[in-house]
Amino acid sequence: MTEPPLLALRGVSKRFGAVQALKDVDLEVHKGQVVALLGDNGAGKSTLIKVISGVDPPDKGVIEWEGRAVQIRTPRIAQRLGIATVYQDLALCDDLDVAANLFLGRERRSPGARGRLFRAMDDGGMRREARGQLDTLGIRVPDVRAPVASLSAGQRQSVAISRALLGHPKAVLLDEPTAALGIAQAGHVLDLVEELREQGIGVLLISHNLGDVKAVADEAAVLRLGCNNGFFHVPTSPQDRIFSAIVGATGNS
Repeated sequence: MTEPPLLALRGVSKRFGAVQALKDVDLEVHKGQVVALLGDNGAGKSTLIKVISGVDPPDKGVIEWEGRAVQIRTPRIAQRLGIATVYQDLALCDDLDVAANLFLGRERRSPGARGRLFRAMDDGGMRREARGQLDTLGIRVPDVRAPVASLSAGQRQSVAISRALLGHPKAVLLDEPTAALGIAQAGHVLDLVEELREQGIGVLLISHNLGDVKAVADEAAVLRLGCNNGFFHVPTSPQDRIFSAIVGATGNS
């Protein structure tokens, strides 16, 4: 029996006042699969990410998670299901160190003095766990006690992805993770995407860079004006066919 998609959207639509942001959108992401979400500015990519992550629930349509219909009305529900999102702005706190950013919102308390109302942060434990997490992913950060403001753009992106993985998600949504990065830094982020796939995590990758898509994606879904405009098997699809779908040529499968 064929395993159902990890995540599936069936006829999802979203309107903001007079603006139809998404119309009858379909999408599937399987375990251990990287799906690129492509489209020009205003195509609906960011809206779709917000729908899946619970920020802006759909007006109609069905979202399926591991083969069953679910309602993702809040980001907390998405997180409980196993969906992690890394937005383009990364949402890192520059004044906090790397370890504190990784554990922001889920800080570890000291194991001592159990039962006390107020317990100190387990800074040492968080730093050790942060170092282990980064080492496992091959993320090179000089010191987990360094403030995030001191890191390069590529290191900051890697820290944001690492933070998303602390919750052991089954799917990760990445919004333009290589935007404004140099070639070497972008390459390392793409290596991280490959690592997520090897761990069996489903990845939905928004990108404008078709070179990055060709490098890591298994499938690509193109949106145009809020609608599906093509699905492509990336390894066998010519780049010009994908580009044509992005800019408005007839959709392809």
